[in-house]
Amino acid sequence: MTLTAVSEPEIQTDGAMQKLSRIKAIVAASSGNLVEWYDFYAYALYLDLFRGRVFPVGRPDQPVAGDGRDFAVGFFMRPLGGWLFGWIADAHGRKNSMVLSVLLMCAGSLMIGILPTYQTIGAAAPALLLFARMAQGLSVGGEYGTAATYMSEIAGKGNRGFYSSFQYVTLIGGQLLALLVVVILQQTLSLDELKEWGWRIPFLFGAVAAIVALYLRRSLQETASAETMHNKEAGFSLRPLASQARASDRSRLHDWWFALFLYVHDVHAEVSGQ
Repeated sequence: MTLTAVSEPEIQTDGAMQKLSRIKAIVAASSGNLVEWYDFYAYALYLDLFRGRVFPVGRPDQPVAGDGRDFAVGFFMRPLGGWLFGWIADAHGRKNSMVLSVLLMCAGSLMIGILPTYQTIGAAAPALLLFARMAQGLSVGGEYGTAATYMSEIAGKGNRGFYSSFQYVTLIGGQLLALLVVVILQQTLSLDELKEWGWRIPFLFGAVAAIVALYLRRSLQETASAETMHNKEAGFSLRPLASQARASDRSRLHDWWFALFLYVHDVHAEVSGQ
């Protein structure tokens, strides 16, 4: 039997390649989180600039109909996004979940960036904005947990906490990036230009950045095993829930959907009445 000796430089090279591969995976996984939180903060920062373009405006002393509720619906959809994309990550893989998450955020930001004004399409403008905010809320809610799980799984032994911490770093990074874009636009455009068309730039920039994150994530290696993804109990199963659900649980679920229906109906009625 012949034993092949492995030189120390080869071992060091292999270790360096693994470290470089992990760094690339962290950048790809956390880039989507940065983009998604940038888009989420951008809406909050630019709402005052475009509310008069998307919502009907009454008297100057009246609040604009629906703007606060469209902001709130993004937070309302986040837990649903965490549940949905958590199931996708378990049943279809972490990579697929993260790719779909950033793709959904790209669609939501692009929709806001090219959204026609209320003066052009009437009540359809706030309705489309509502759907865009729902998409963004789902995306942000599903992004955080899945990406944090992925980075902890690719981390070397003893580095899981450090690798997972990049989720919070990119969360704050997204906020700082949104503020930086605000400062740049305020220095280059007048207030009238910002209200007329400049408010679209941050969302179009966010859509392009999401495409870059999507490209980076396509090269990610899957960490969920095939056995786990093909397990019938991966993610969730509706049968146990249906068999074990009590009447009070079904009642709360009915009340949740009814509240959502009333919310959408109220927004449409308030917009149509002005």
